[in-house]
Amino acid sequence: MEFSQIEEPQIEKPIVIAAMQDMGNVGSIVVNFINNSLKTKKFRIAKTPYPTYVVDEGGHINLPNESWEYRYADGLIVFGGGTGQPQDTPELYALCQDVIDISKKYSAKFIYTLGGFHTNRILDKNPKTFVTSTSIELTKQMQELGVLTTPQKSIITGFNGLILGFAKQNGIQGMGIYGELNQPEIPQYRAAISIIKTLEKLTYRKLGDTTRLELLAQEIEKSFEN
Repeated sequence: MEFSQIEEPQIEKPIVIAAMQDMGNVGSIVVNFINNSLKTKKFRIAKTPYPTYVVDEGGHINLPNESWEYRYADGLIVFGGGTGQPQDTPELYALCQDVIDISKKYSAKFIYTLGGFHTNRILDKNPKTFVTSTSIELTKQMQELGVLTTPQKSIITGFNGLILGFAKQNGIQGMGIYGELNQPEIPQYRAAISIIKTLEKLTYRKLGDTTRLELLAQEIEKSFEN
């Protein structure tokens, strides 16, 4: 994994939101939405020099340009979004550690990660969001606020789970926010909207107008009706 610093942002004790593409593209949808809405500025890039696949363009192939950005706004660092995540364990660990190192460098107060929560429950147009955290005490605080916590023991794979483990090992409080979905193979905009609303509640800050995400959700629903 290669890292390049583009700028030194003048921020102190920010909240970190870090998530990568996962089931239903939920992590990427939310991160990309926040970056566009808050007009965040790029300051660091993570790039894998060893892709694990090629892209067939229809008769010819191209190598993917797999890279992910660190961006910032007032009181906020946002990492991830885009396409994919490292499939190689050492690269995934290196990426998680870099997020932790950047969090420490700017004295981050908290790390949030985001993703999909696959369920067999038939969902309406308002999927639930569940949270899990790096400590029992923090989880109890969430329950007292009426925030739903993950209902049973499970394994959270990939960056959007592992980063919480790295945060806990390094003494940084962290929380995973996961939106319900039924079909992980298609973009899940309603799960993303649910996560955004939960994030706004927990961070006491407005992240943007989700009308466009609602329209995208409606387009996908109509395509399945036809």
